[in-house]
Amino acid sequence: MINDHFLGFGLGLRIPHFEDVLTTDHNVEWFEILSENFMVDGGKPRYYLEQIAERFPLVMHGVAMSIGSTTPLDMTYLNNLKKLMGDVKPRWISDHLCFTQANDVNSHDLLPLPYTEDAINHVADRIKQVQDHIGQQMLIENVSSYLTYKESGMTEWEFYNEVCQRADCFMLLDINNIYVSARNHQFDANDYLNAIDPKRVRQIHLAGHTDYGDYVIDTHDHDVCDPVWDLYRNAVKRFGAVSTMIERDDDIPAFSVLNKELDIAREIATQEIPDLSQWKQGK
Repeated sequence: MINDHFLGFGLGLRIPHFEDVLTTDHNVEWFEILSENFMVDGGKPRYYLEQIAERFPLVMHGVAMSIGSTTPLDMTYLNNLKKLMGDVKPRWISDHLCFTQANDVNSHDLLPLPYTEDAINHVADRIKQVQDHIGQQMLIENVSSYLTYKESGMTEWEFYNEVCQRADCFMLLDINNIYVSARNHQFDANDYLNAIDPKRVRQIHLAGHTDYGDYVIDTHDHDVCDPVWDLYRNAVKRFGAVSTMIERDDDIPAFSVLNKELDIAREIATQEIPDLSQWKQGK
């Protein structure tokens, strides 16, 4: 059975594709916007966003909430986020399980947290505050990581599960990030997938990365590679129909090229989920 919150297969909305989204034939069923790019009044981004929002379901994805920081939540940011939500009416919003700021310095990077009981309580409490402020549950995304903390007393997936359970939020499961972290820290990516609570997974990200051999960097500037597609297939087998999209943030190809890459995700999911073809016909 396909859940009511399943949106199908989408793309991250990027400036080079604004016109293509509105003027070309394509089968992209929804779009994810980067929240911070549209927290402005007027201008070209908002002009196109209003038109796209009339035609397609949208979700909002943020990179600056810094939910894991120890500094107070930025209420100006949250008020602007809530205002944008009122304008766009997204199906949901998301941000990352990380911190980006420390001692009033913005790293402009998604920094992982130590996997400890104290960190779970801290982050879960802050997610609850955000959810109370915006009036709905949010999605939290797993990030790629390149270091570990001596204080960590559990696995990343145990930490992720527990945070989302205590905060009563949903998961944005990034398959590429799982692969990147598994390579960097030498664990089995399928162990991660198999431990995740299926009831919490509301959205899936797919992306490319840069492989340096001894380590892997999440760069979003390459096509999705075969091992990540294999991992996505396993995710579909475990989680069923989950709204899935491809992120591309650099070396962005033509809209038609990304559309074809998205078809790979659609084909994999259709092979594993018998009801998906009927869902598509009923759209």
